[in-house]
Amino acid sequence: MIEIRNLSKSFTLHNQGGVAIPVMAGAHLRVAGGECVGLVGRSGAGKSTLMRMVYGNYLAGGGSIRIGEIDVVTAEPRQILALRRAVLGHVSQFLRVVPRVPTLEVVAEPLLRLGVPPEAARTRAADLLARLNIPERLWRLSPTTFSGGEQQRVNIARGFAHDYPALLLDEPTASLDAQNREVVLRLIEEAKARGAAILGIFHDEGARDRVCDRLVDVTGFTPGMAA
Repeated sequence: MIEIRNLSKSFTLHNQGGVAIPVMAGAHLRVAGGECVGLVGRSGAGKSTLMRMVYGNYLAGGGSIRIGEIDVVTAEPRQILALRRAVLGHVSQFLRVVPRVPTLEVVAEPLLRLGVPPEAARTRAADLLARLNIPERLWRLSPTTFSGGEQQRVNIARGFAHDYPALLLDEPTASLDAQNREVVLRLIEEAKARGAAILGIFHDEGARDRVCDRLVDVTGFTPGMAA
């Protein structure tokens, strides 16, 4: 479902005479449906850079990133937006939402964009918020007023609202207590069971050992950092 071939990336330092700094070269990776692959490697090796290229936030210098039938490297912006809407989910470490939008609507929004009837979308959102122990009294409030841990759980609920065929997870269990960590791990296991291809960064070794089928060390993709 996710296939990366000969991927490369460099950053240009425009304030230093346009010097190009290569950060990744020759990256190859495949994630099949129902599989979770964890990215590992030294700090600065390129784990987050790789994830951002897969999601289309960073433009690759060369190679290909195929998500189903779409190559993110050459896709037009409208294709990437459509991919994110229906195929490629992303759970980041930070919640970014429009202020004053109620939490229930924030979580339901990915489903509403796909044309799911509002009642069904909000029922799914409510189920996830309840599983992740967000009190019902908070569902009508904006999550911008919540604690960091509550915002993280809202972000996870939003990321799992739609059954995305492919998922990117960036530290999904970071800073969670044991009870909510268990809920998140079960959500990941359920996504694998329905056939989702999952690529993630897990610094939580216990979580990584439980849900990842294999690990890929990105150090070998980083010029000058190969072991």
